[in-house]
Amino acid sequence: MNFIFRSPYFPRVYWQFCDRLKGRGVNVLGIGDAPYDTLDDSLKNAMTEYYHVDSMEDYDQVYRAVAFFAFKYGKIDWIESNNEYWLEQDAMIREDFNIRTGVHPDLLRSWKHKSGMKPYYEKAGIPTARCHKVGNKADALRFLIEIGGYPAFVKPDNGVGAADSWKIENDEDLDAFFANKPDVPYLMEEFIEGNIYSYDAICDSEGNPLFESSNWFPPSIADIVGGGPDLAYYVMAEVPDQLRELGRRAIKAFGVKSRFVHFEFFKLDKARPNLGEAGDFVGLEVNMRPAGGYTPDMMNYAHSTDVYEIYAEMVTDDKRLTPDSGDHHVCVYASRKDGREYVHSHEEIMERYGDKMAMCERMPDILSGAMGNQMYTAHAADDAAAHEFIAFVHERR
Repeated sequence: MNFIFRSPYFPRVYWQFCDRLKGRGVNVLGIGDAPYDTLDDSLKNAMTEYYHVDSMEDYDQVYRAVAFFAFKYGKIDWIESNNEYWLEQDAMIREDFNIRTGVHPDLLRSWKHKSGMKPYYEKAGIPTARCHKVGNKADALRFLIEIGGYPAFVKPDNGVGAADSWKIENDEDLDAFFANKPDVPYLMEEFIEGNIYSYDAICDSEGNPLFESSNWFPPSIADIVGGGPDLAYYVMAEVPDQLRELGRRAIKAFGVKSRFVHFEFFKLDKARPNLGEAGDFVGLEVNMRPAGGYTPDMMNYAHSTDVYEIYAEMVTDDKRLTPDSGDHHVCVYASRKDGREYVHSHEEIMERYGDKMAMCERMPDILSGAMGNQMYTAHAADDAAAHEFIAFVHERR
């Protein structure tokens, strides 16, 4: 089996996808714009060959790389990046080289555009916030009347994470948005108060989950990219029953097959007309790739498993062979940003939580805007212990 993994060095933990695939007898071929000499040895050892391109943005160069591998090794069975930014290009390559595993462009476009996600949620019977494609200020004001006024939330229709998204609380915010709006299609949604929870899964070729997990995020997650609060989130010990049911229905409605996915939901903190009662989940958006950053490793810590191995088993056998360990707990992430003054020093954090620390390191600059500059990831017995850890790391002067 020939598997092309694109940009296998980002995030850096993704070398483990290549490693586990190789361990199951897969011929792993890499394509990327990072020079070969800059790659970690762990990644080099997990690939049969690596093809360097000057720019991953240049489709002709990437196309030639795939053609070279097809000529040298035969039919390409899989191509994947597991990276939101490259999903559309992945799909184009599948179309051009008749690679039948994975999603093709037409379906992917409806998945990636947030406006296109709404009908799938409706098909699954999952409520979502009302939205409106932003045209001009007059249109926005009419939509605000429809939803009962401020606040509202605006975000790119085809965006990654919470980048270039804003909460609109008054006329001044609305004027500032239109004055600084990037030249891309935007959506305005009614603003929903509540924490964000994810449903994460690795699915087989029939859309059946082989692995399931769930993350908790604070309501302020969208403000973090813009220089707001420090980031904290955690992988829960277990997926809430209602969320598990909704996640599985969403997988079927979206037609997800043979993928690692990350679906996001609001958990209502109060009853909302047409959405649900306090404690109910409301569909937010879908991401047809693993949760960002080092979250796959956090899933491993929380569930005492190996999601990279489960993914490789899905690719080679279309089933899960790794058993559930039964040892589940919380894995919590809290980060700090440079230039801020905190009550507790790094040494104090390590003295108090060192025996529970799973990861502690500087984040790459490309991730630091969202993920912080210095991260701490620890084991926690339960949700309360996770929040105690977050408060200790984030307490500021």
